[in-house]
Amino acid sequence: SKQLEGEVGAKVFIRNKNGLILTQQGEIVLKYARRQKALYEKMQLEIQNAEKNAGPLRIGITHTAESNVTASALAKYSIENNGVKIMLTTDTINNLYDKLENYELDLAIIDASSNNPKFSSMLLDTDYLMCVLSPDNPLAQRSAVTISELKKEKMILRSSESATRKLFEETLVYHGEDISSFDVILEVDNIATIKDLIRKDLGVSIIPRSACLDEIRKGKIKALPIENFSMVRETRIVYNKDFRHKEVLDDIDHLGNRRIRSVGELMTNSLKTAFSRMERIAKERMSLKETET
Repeated sequence: SKQLEGEVGAKVFIRNKNGLILTQQGEIVLKYARRQKALYEKMQLEIQNAEKNAGPLRIGITHTAESNVTASALAKYSIENNGVKIMLTTDTINNLYDKLENYELDLAIIDASSNNPKFSSMLLDTDYLMCVLSPDNPLAQRSAVTISELKKEKMILRSSESATRKLFEETLVYHGEDISSFDVILEVDNIATIKDLIRKDLGVSIIPRSACLDEIRKGKIKALPIENFSMVRETRIVYNKDFRHKEVLDDIDHLGNRRIRSVGELMTNSLKTAFSRMERIAKERMSLKETET
C-alpha cells in the first residue's frame, strides 16, 4: 500500500485497527484502476478473437428494457450473425453509464433520453407510460383514468431512481401535483414483480406499455392512459464515441422492429382520452338533471 501511495503521490488509505479504508484520493485511484483493468481485459479479448472474428458483445440494459422486446431482439441478432456471443447485464442507468465509461460494456440500452456528452446514442424506439391495473379493478372498465381516481388507489411504483418513476413525478409536478399525494404502498425495481402484483389486484402501477404487451394481449393486465397526461419516453442505444462496430447498431435496430410512434398515433391516444372525459362529464350532468327532476 505504501508503494502504491508513493507511485500516485497521494494518501490512498487510512489505516486503523480494523484495517485499511480508502481516502477520497483512494476512491479516484480505484475508479481509474477499474477502468484500466477493463481496458486490459477488452484488449485481451480482442486479441484472442482477432483470428476467430467472434468477440463477445457486452451489453447492459435497464430493468425496464429487460421486460420488453429488447432481449428478444438481441437473441435474434446473435442467431442471425453466426452465433455472436452476447453478455447481457441488467442494472440502473447510472451504473450502466459508469460501466460504459470504464469500458466494462460495449453498449447500453436505456429507457430515457441521453444527454451525456461523453457518449453517442441512437434512438431505438419511443414508448409511453400508462396506468396498469388488474382486469378485476373497477377502473379497468374505463377507457382512461383521472389523477383523482389514482389518488384513491394503492400504488406499486418503480424505485425513485428509475427513469420511469422520474418521468412520472416530473409530469405530476408539471400539472401541479406531487407524489406525496398518492398512496404508494410499495417500491419495486423488478418489472416482472410489479406485473405479478398487478395481476393479483394488489395495486396499480405506472409503467411503459411496451413492458406488458404480452399480458395486455392475453387479458391479464389492463393499460389505460391518464387524462391530460402525456408521458412519452425514449429507448436508446448508448455507446462510447470510439465504438468501432457501428453496423451492430443498425442490425439491432432493425431486428428490434423499430416503430417510432408518429404524432398522429399519439394524437389519437389523446383524443380517446378527451372523448372519454367528455362522455363521463355528460353522464354526470344527465344524472344530475334526473335527480333535480
